Amino acid sequence: MRRVAWAFVPALAYAAIIFALSSQSEPLPFLPPEIFLQDKLLHAAEYAVLGGLLVRALHLAGLQPSVALVVAVVVASAFAATDEFHQSFVPGRNSDVADWLADTLGATIGAVLVTAALRLPGRAG
Repeated sequence: MRRVAWAFVPALAYAAIIFALSSQSEPLPFLPPEIFLQDKLLHAAEYAVLGGLLVRALHLAGLQPSVALVVAVVVASAFAATDEFHQSFVPGRNSDVADWLADTLGATIGAVLVTAALRLPGRAG
């Protein structure tokens, strides 16, 4: 049971980082402003990591890779929706359905990539 709980620590820690950054009006001041022109790509990349971490944790918890993929995408998408809602209360931030869609697409891509890796020949588990 302890191993299963520890499997979720990276995903939970990463979700906490997302939440912390979402709580700030200017979360990454050291990045050049031009990078934010690619806002949707940043959202997708951010949530690709979360989707992958969730698949890994769910697989380690005993779910089959295909089931872990679906659950990971649903959980990441739901978290993204709550994150967008949360941002609507942060000065200088806004809530955007297009951001949520980019988050969900990113989570799906990350989850698919990790699921594919779990299915590689010679992969234990």
